[in-house]
Amino acid sequence: MILPHVARGPEGRPPIVFLHGFGGDRETWMAQLIPLETRHRVIAFDLPGHGAALDWPKVGHAGIAAEAVITSLAELGHTRFHLVGHSMGGAVATIIAFKLAATGEVASLTLLAPGGFGSEIDARLLRRFAVATDVETIEALHEEFFGFARQPPPAAAARMAEARRDPRVTETLARVAEAILDGEGQKSFDLSRLVELPHPIRLIWGTQDGVLPMRQSDAVPGVVAVHRFPGVGHMPHLEVPREVTRLIAENVACG
Repeated sequence: MILPHVARGPEGRPPIVFLHGFGGDRETWMAQLIPLETRHRVIAFDLPGHGAALDWPKVGHAGIAAEAVITSLAELGHTRFHLVGHSMGGAVATIIAFKLAATGEVASLTLLAPGGFGSEIDARLLRRFAVATDVETIEALHEEFFGFARQPPPAAAARMAEARRDPRVTETLARVAEAILDGEGQKSFDLSRLVELPHPIRLIWGTQDGVLPMRQSDAVPGVVAVHRFPGVGHMPHLEVPREVTRLIAENVACG
């Protein structure tokens, strides 16, 4: 089986694969897909339990999603690709990079406020966001993912509320939330393993991230390029889309 996805742009070179965060879907990457598709093949997946993959046979933690992405890419015939992951999708991308470190399939790794880089996480916010159904509540919670002076896309809350009219959506998100959380925290990677990866790695984080604190980036090895954006929250690809797109393109060029 292949995860639901959008694929655009010219073929012939390794594609850039985008993996969204918890509660999102492939649409979250439109600000990056549109400018990058003119020169690159871009693929954005819906991860298990999200978007059009709501009824995926196996739903749960980032490791389960990583296996689904690896299988999907193999079935699509891609033997080399660049990975871009945000939040939970960043954890998924990291797991894939570790799993495929010896195969040469991963050409570069770009992570936006990735999960698993420390134990701290706003578990209460994730749990509340998972089960919210009305526009007002979703809007208020969604704002907490952004920097203080920044706002979510205007139609985002209404779009989420419409999707959550199907009770399976919140039921599934609640299950995924518990799978990625570890009590009031999250499980974390051994970040020293990043030095073993044979491809360029970039880390992008906002100084006002209230979901996964930016200080988690302090623990990464020196081989990882770290880009910190003042005034940006947990959603850098939406808050500073041009800058994020530029950094992705630069990392892809290095790979």
